[in-house]
Amino acid sequence: MKSVLAALALTTALTLPAVAVSARPVTLTTTLNAYGGDGAYLVLYVTDPQGAYAGSLWMAGGKSKYYKHLTDWFRATGGDPAQINGITGASVGAGRTLEITLDLADALFDAGYTLHIDAAVEDMRDSPNEIAVPLTREGAGTPVPGRRYIASFEYGM
Repeated sequence: MKSVLAALALTTALTLPAVAVSARPVTLTTTLNAYGGDGAYLVLYVTDPQGAYAGSLWMAGGKSKYYKHLTDWFRATGGDPAQINGITGASVGAGRTLEITLDLADALFDAGYTLHIDAAVEDMRDSPNEIAVPLTREGAGTPVPGRRYIASFEYGM
């Protein structure tokens, strides 16, 4: 498990001490619209039941000068590259799909945590909080439409 995910699981263990921390593979699938621009920068992150930043899961796009355009994530983390160290990949082209599988702590599901995706495309409008979906077992496999660049997002367990 990547170090950030381990930290996220540790945070969960501290906030929910009665719950044993175990993890399961979760596949996150993000399909972009054919918006006609450059590749999108996407950041997937989680907030706790109070809406506070809990941790980053993945960053698509490697040039740090564009991170400030992932507005909500940037505000929550201060743009700290340590939040995404080792969990990055290439930006995602228009009409393409990003599919990643990560180990997520079971305690994140059905406990009030929300998965967010911020999106940004060079020379186009930023899209903070493009996706915000509660992490629930029932919601697994249910496609959620985005607001601007993302055609759909879903997670599977």
